[in-house]
Amino acid sequence: MMTSVRKPRVAVHKFSSCDGCQLALLNLGEDLLALAERVELVHFAEAGPLDPESDVDVAFVEGSVSTPEDIERIQQVRRHSRFLIPIGACATAGGIQALRNGANGAQWVAQIYSHPEAIASLAHSTPISGHVNVDFELWGCPVNSRQMLAVVNSLLLGVAPHDNADKVCTECKRHGYPCVLVSRGVACMGPVTRAGCGALCPSLGRDCYGCYGPAENANTDALAAQFERQGLTPQAVMQRFQSVNNQAPVFLAAADKAGMPRDE
Repeated sequence: MMTSVRKPRVAVHKFSSCDGCQLALLNLGEDLLALAERVELVHFAEAGPLDPESDVDVAFVEGSVSTPEDIERIQQVRRHSRFLIPIGACATAGGIQALRNGANGAQWVAQIYSHPEAIASLAHSTPISGHVNVDFELWGCPVNSRQMLAVVNSLLLGVAPHDNADKVCTECKRHGYPCVLVSRGVACMGPVTRAGCGALCPSLGRDCYGCYGPAENANTDALAAQFERQGLTPQAVMQRFQSVNNQAPVFLAAADKAGMPRDE
């Protein structure tokens, strides 16, 4: 008599985000159908299944914690998950919405909404790791389908996912793209940004915006000094680090340092 083997149970949860990282899974196309034969997608609102409170082996979480309800919900997700993996800049570093962290959010709400008391929002947008323990983080804005599939395959094989913390510059070298920082003198974040995007922007002659977060051993001081030599003002240098991964500690420290008053 044959006994059936239980498939690993997978959930995909959404918090404050644009849904772009969830689309990385949906965009797998036929690979997603093949994946569905190997795992049981228990909860994935974008794809149909709805069971957010079910126990799962792997929970992917897109989005930042931005409301009081989010805090309770992410703790519940953690309790019901064997592995919890934040995906994308919002989940790993607060996202673009974390730009409000340095502003008076309550004042903004009061200026926009006629009944600001109806808006339940935390003062800060924070990453998932700021509230619960996480088992792995997948950076990117958005993450790509290849990354998502690689992480799932690694977990199914019982091995730790690979954390690609190399710099975008390594991808430019591998593909033979000319360095836009040197050849065109544009303020490229590639030297401090982790690989994973395939150097998409430099491949089109554009500067990297830091979408994949800080690389390993990111020398932000040297890059900020290079930006200033290229004519960027301290304010402009600060803004280069205040993008979608603005709350990543390395970028946050670089932005704060760039914005500090200078001795004349």
